Amino acid sequence: MANKYKYFVGNWKMFGNFSSLKMINSVNYHINKIKKKEIKVIFCIPNILINHFSKKLKNTKILIGAQNCHYLQDAGPYTGSVNANMIKNAGAKYVILGHSENRIEGDTDEIINKKIKSAINNNLKVIFCIGENLLEKNKNLTNKILLKQINKGLNSINTLKKIIIAYEPVWSIGTGKIPKFEELNKTVFYIRKKLSKKFKDKKTVNILYGGSVNSKNVVQLNSIKGINGFLIGGASQSKKKFIDIIKNCYM
Repeated sequence: MANKYKYFVGNWKMFGNFSSLKMINSVNYHINKIKKKEIKVIFCIPNILINHFSKKLKNTKILIGAQNCHYLQDAGPYTGSVNANMIKNAGAKYVILGHSENRIEGDTDEIINKKIKSAINNNLKVIFCIGENLLEKNKNLTNKILLKQINKGLNSINTLKKIIIAYEPVWSIGTGKIPKFEELNKTVFYIRKKLSKKFKDKKTVNILYGGSVNSKNVVQLNSIKGINGFLIGGASQSKKKFIDIIKNCYM
């Protein structure tokens, strides 16, 4: 069992500027028309926009998050890096950690674990990404990879109250391909089973799906009971596409 909310998380990646606030305001206008109250809409935006957007959206239903952070909590000689304390101070409520694009750039499971602990210590909620690549999938290693990422990424963490799991098959991101229904259903069940075994607070297990989510396939994706929402990449950069995704979950 998970909590009552359906999550719609936009990962803007390297996209957006100060004028992009208009797009989020439009999303806010449309979600206010949806009678369902159990909706959480989060935009994880570039760091330079966090402070401005969080202030402007303070009295709305939109929450702001960051896309990554350094694992150190204190200041240090890391040019260009931003730690959890900084993004929290800027106004972020959430942070994406473990995204495959950051793993490719050197984020190991051990580094991600340090980042998660730092984020939690700074009262940020974590969107923790896990997922297998195409080679691992073809070798039937999906479950093994996911379990390793869960065990190492969440090492020495005792609760999931501030953690949301985002299952993002690496081979699906930006490709337009998504897992088959039965395949995804089994994978989500496996993730939930392992998390429920590892953590006592089973009611707080929230699992998002990410990877080429659009307004058409979200209807089928939303029918999988174990999925509590979506981590949306490219489609979150368009107000129409993002709004249509939300609308189609409540048809």
